[in-house]
Amino acid sequence: MKKIVVIGGGTGNFAVLHGLKAYDVDLSAIVSMADDGGSTGILRDELGVLPPGDVRQCLVALSNSSNMMRSLMNYRFENGGLEGHSFGNLLLSALEKVTGSFEKAVEEMGKILFIQGKVIPVTTHEVRLKMLLNNRTLLEGEKEVYLSQEIDQGYKSIYLEPFPKANPHAIDEIMNADMIVVGPGGLHTSLIPNLLVEGVSEALRNAQAKKGFVVNLMNRKGQTTGFKVSDYIKEVSRFIGEDIFDFILVNDQDPPQELIEVYAEEGELVENDMKDGRVILAPLLGDPKDAPKKDLLKRNLIRHDSKKLAQELMKIVNHL
Repeated sequence: MKKIVVIGGGTGNFAVLHGLKAYDVDLSAIVSMADDGGSTGILRDELGVLPPGDVRQCLVALSNSSNMMRSLMNYRFENGGLEGHSFGNLLLSALEKVTGSFEKAVEEMGKILFIQGKVIPVTTHEVRLKMLLNNRTLLEGEKEVYLSQEIDQGYKSIYLEPFPKANPHAIDEIMNADMIVVGPGGLHTSLIPNLLVEGVSEALRNAQAKKGFVVNLMNRKGQTTGFKVSDYIKEVSRFIGEDIFDFILVNDQDPPQELIEVYAEEGELVENDMKDGRVILAPLLGDPKDAPKKDLLKRNLIRHDSKKLAQELMKIVNHL
C-alpha cells in the first residue's frame, strides 16, 4: 500500500484528503498549527489550547462515520454564547483538556469519526504567525496576515514565534512517504507556516518520496496579486531551500464567467506560465451546484473537485 502525505491546512487539505480517501492508500495529513482566526482564535486565547480548526477539517475529510456525525462536527452555532463556534472545535478542545495532550485529543477524535488515515499537527508547540512588511507594518497572527491587502507590496520576513521544533511524528511521516503532496491552500497562511517549523524543510529535501505541488485555483488580491504558477513554486521553494517538486498539478478548466465576475474584487484565476515537463494540466474544478447551501463564502464557489484531484494524483501514485 502506497503511503501519501498531504501538507497544508484549511479547505485545500480537505479537498485532497476527501478525494484520496476513496482509494486503497495509507494517508497522513500534516497540518499547520498557526491558525488563530474565528472560533479557533477564541478557543486558543480563552482556553490556552492548540488550534483545532484545520485539524477538524482534516478529520472530517478522512471520516468514515455517518453523514450526520460529519455534519455535527462541522455544525456552527448561530447565536448565544457559543455563536461562531463549530461543535468539532469545541469537542477537540475539550478532548485536549481531558487527555492533557493535543495529539492524544486528535487520536481520540479520529476514533470517534472512524477516520481512514492519520492527522498530525506539524508541531505541538503553541505558535503565532508573524509577518513584517516592507512598509514596517508588523502583522501579528494568521488572521492579520490573511486579511492584509499589502503583502503583494513586499515583505521583509515571515516567521513563527516562538520558533518551534517539528513534531517527530510529522518528520517520520515525511521520511517514510511514497508521495508527498503540498497544497492547495493559502500560500502565506496554510502552506508556508508548515515550512517555518524547524526540521520540516530539511525532511522534505531529504525524503525519497515523489513530491508534488497542487497550485491554487485563485489568487488572493493584496497577497498573491498577479501570481502565476511559477511564482507559487518560487515562493514555496524559497522556504524549502530548493525546488523539490517532481510534478506540479494545475487546473486548466475555466469557471463560468459570472463566477469570475463575483470573484473580481477578491482575486483572479491563477495562470500557468511554465513550459515544464513537470506541469500536469487537468480540469479540476468542482461544480458550484455542489457547494453547501449554507456556505456564504464566495471563495468556496470556485474550488477543487475532490474526485478529479484524487484521480490525477492516483495516476501518479500508480506509476511509482
